[in-house]
Amino acid sequence: MILRKLRTLFWVFLVSCLFTASIQAKSVSLDKIIAIVDDDIVMQSELTQRIRSITSRLKNQGAQLPSQEVMYQRVLDQLIVENIQMQLAERLGIRIGDTQLNATIDSITKSNQMTLAQFEAQLKAEGETYASAREQIRREMIITRVQKREVDRRVRVTDLEVENFLASKEGRTRSGAEYYIGHILIAVPEPASMEVIEAAEKRANGILSELKAGEDFQKVAIAKSDGRQALNGGVIGWRKESELPTIAEDIIPSLAVREPSKLIRTSSGFHIVTVLEKRGGKEQFIDQSFVRHILISPSEIRTNEEAKEIITTLYERISSGDDFAPIAKSHSDDPVSAIDGGSLDWVSPGQMVPEFENMMNQVAIGETSKPFRSQFGWHILEVTERRKQDMGALIQTNQAKQVIHKHKYEKELTNWLLEIKGEAFIEIKGLKKESEEDTPEEQG
Repeated sequence: MILRKLRTLFWVFLVSCLFTASIQAKSVSLDKIIAIVDDDIVMQSELTQRIRSITSRLKNQGAQLPSQEVMYQRVLDQLIVENIQMQLAERLGIRIGDTQLNATIDSITKSNQMTLAQFEAQLKAEGETYASAREQIRREMIITRVQKREVDRRVRVTDLEVENFLASKEGRTRSGAEYYIGHILIAVPEPASMEVIEAAEKRANGILSELKAGEDFQKVAIAKSDGRQALNGGVIGWRKESELPTIAEDIIPSLAVREPSKLIRTSSGFHIVTVLEKRGGKEQFIDQSFVRHILISPSEIRTNEEAKEIITTLYERISSGDDFAPIAKSHSDDPVSAIDGGSLDWVSPGQMVPEFENMMNQVAIGETSKPFRSQFGWHILEVTERRKQDMGALIQTNQAKQVIHKHKYEKELTNWLLEIKGEAFIEIKGLKKESEEDTPEEQG
């Protein structure tokens, strides 16, 4: 408490000094402390700038603005809670360097299909400078790290919760299979004579026989279907289990990929459906490679060129007949895989960085790749086996865990923010609204 009082007196003294130093100027705009938050403060200028930024963004979006009083209170509350988290980050030693900040800003601009110059222009149009936006992004990144560190430890997902979620309607919708459906229609006009119906059925059976004999479904659909999607190869598109066409909702899940259904009779004619592709569900086969590698990384005592020379020498030794595993144990800079002779076990798509995955997919079984570079350094790798593995159950479980974790995290984050705000020392000094006079004149 003594420290807080001293800090308050210091800021009052500082503002007084600034006021006295400018007494001979025609006019001076004085900042003002509007809230004391633990060992820090919130200034009027921070509140004003944040309100202007939010107001400009909402206007550009065509959103309706709340009243001035509500806006001030909500934004002040936001700044206070952010301030508490920034102080916690300082105590925990959480910081965001310029390199990471630059990478994040670059990712933001690319995801919005903008150049940095276009991003700066948009900020200017919204009444905000690039420098202030940059620091706000840094602030948000720090706060996100603090939240993840403090809230993640409060979230636990049990096996029973996963099981119950997968059995629920939401779980079945999220984790159920999706089907890329093909459709052929042999139309029957209404009303139709028995002869017309029999002729249509005979034609449909002929098409079905062609498909069972191996004819391409989409090619046949283009040539012979009366359906609206005929010129698109009969393709209806991706459908989840809950979105399947009513006439085939019980048939499609039982079909193998490219297997034609039996004839389905409706008032519009005879239908044949098939599953052109399938994804998700309990069965999801993916290609895996059993890989081992050697990594040589640049460091403070090893240049990139030196790392490349070392990996090239090791590659030449292995190409000449030396055993991969002992060399990996002795030389690789990947401490985890080195212990096991460079083994990374079975690797699935998307598990490795792009450069590694591309090379892994190119090399033949038993072949050692030429040296290549990734963000971690220089590698050589060897694929010893390949297989198709059903990962459906594992993928479903992981997806369920992610959904449950997200729900729990959001709830715990709300509780945690209320807790840290309730535990903090907060003193509101009074608001000075933007509409009020904030440039008192002092005559020299």
